[in-house]
Amino acid sequence: MFPAERPRRLRATPALRRLVAETSLEPRHLVLPMFVADGIDEPREISSMPGVFQHTLGSLTRAATEAVEAGVGGLMLFGVPRTEDKDANGSGATDPDGILNRALRVLRAELGDSTVIMADTCLDEFTDHGHCGVLAADGRVDNDATLTRYVDMAVAQAESGAHLLGPSGMMDGQIAAIREGLDDAGHQDTGILAYSAKYASAFYGPFREAVGSSLSGDRRTYQQDAANRRESLREVDLDLDEGADMVMVKPAMSYLDVLREVADMSTVPVAAYQISGEYSMITAAAQNGWIDRDAAVLESLLSIRRAGADIVLTYWAAEFAARL
Repeated sequence: MFPAERPRRLRATPALRRLVAETSLEPRHLVLPMFVADGIDEPREISSMPGVFQHTLGSLTRAATEAVEAGVGGLMLFGVPRTEDKDANGSGATDPDGILNRALRVLRAELGDSTVIMADTCLDEFTDHGHCGVLAADGRVDNDATLTRYVDMAVAQAESGAHLLGPSGMMDGQIAAIREGLDDAGHQDTGILAYSAKYASAFYGPFREAVGSSLSGDRRTYQQDAANRRESLREVDLDLDEGADMVMVKPAMSYLDVLREVADMSTVPVAAYQISGEYSMITAAAQNGWIDRDAAVLESLLSIRRAGADIVLTYWAAEFAARL
């Protein structure tokens, strides 16, 4: 007796599979993270992330324009200052002539409102100790002193042309503080993409090279423990109450269960960041001939969308936007 129900009927041809696909992946869903470095004369490839570069202002503008023409939803910008310009308070983050703020002005002048220009609103790239905040005398990150720096950084980035700010430091109260600071400075229309569920992950390794991190130790006292799930939902609730316009889960692929729950309860768009380690693992496996690179990338992006992400930050954004 053959079964009356035959789900395989709807898998018989590519056209049938396309017709009934439950999850879509479009260029607008993808955001390209980009690195711009001070003190370099030409783009510098990141050895642990083949195909990803630290850019000059000129190469950044060209690559950003190509990504926008491919249809990406937005660009997330990270600044890489010179080592000698770092200090304990991350002064370069608020300096109008700091590399990130200069780059934001250049991109806004070039691209206007044709895309969403985002900025990483965190101190770790700019501090000589590599932590995401200001350190107290005992060496711990001082939450409230850090909030003051975040507000100044947020205002500087808004004035430099960012449409959307990405506070990624996981300080308590950071969204409320930044929202109030932006509003007081007349930037009511500048949005906040809250890194609400950001885990202390082993998969950040290549990113440390990408931003020239000075970190010694780890960030486990302020980023979330990989063992915890409910804590993420609490963090999202707090950020929503404080005025976040979007929320994020980071990393993506190891936390798809968290992403699903956040998507189910969030009242604002949800982003997920396919981080450096995820990029590097797929790239390395493909270079060794162990997997089909393009198929693996597409499957990974679909899995993140299927789990509930409205927006996916991925280093493959421009390439795959052009293919979709």
